[in-house]
Amino acid sequence: MAAPLGADEFSQLMAGLGPFEAAPVIAVAVSGGPDSMALCALAHDWARARGGRVEALIVDHGLRPDSSEEARRVAGWLASPDMSCRILTWDGAKPQSHIHATARAARYGLLLDCCRGAGIAHLLLGHHQDDLAETFLIRLERHSGLDGLAAMAAIVETPDVRLLRPLLTMPRARLHATVAARRLSSSPECCFLRRGSRTRS
Repeated sequence: MAAPLGADEFSQLMAGLGPFEAAPVIAVAVSGGPDSMALCALAHDWARARGGRVEALIVDHGLRPDSSEEARRVAGWLASPDMSCRILTWDGAKPQSHIHATARAARYGLLLDCCRGAGIAHLLLGHHQDDLAETFLIRLERHSGLDGLAAMAAIVETPDVRLLRPLLTMPRARLHATVAARRLSSSPECCFLRRGSRTRS
């Protein structure tokens, strides 16, 4: 059985993604799935131990009638006096084709805009080892070049916000074990965009 990810091990993962402020304020993208719920809980403890805090960001794509309700449910799971939680809504007309790619772009746009507006320099994403392997295989099937086969990066620098993926060396099983050990609520899938294709971002 997989072992849950503990605070010391997570601190080591975060150490490789610095530098961070003395009292770091970290945004975490939360879908409600076990991967992002585990990341949010670990990041929350990590930031608090350093005098900082976590801002949980939930994106409601509005692609299904019950997506707003799901977003509020995830926000309820995260409710805590020492953690802020925001629901970011993708408004306007939705695409009839290339839905996954368009929704992914909208999601990142909302997350980055929120971080910029709040002055948050670090955005954590819950991609893990299994996502990394799957992304590589998908891009290999699509005959991607060397850059495409590089798959996901642990650190992506944008002009105002650093996108960080601390869990890329962690298998999914350990994140699910973390959720179970902490008795966290989660959804079996990412809440707001059901996986109808093997698309990773």
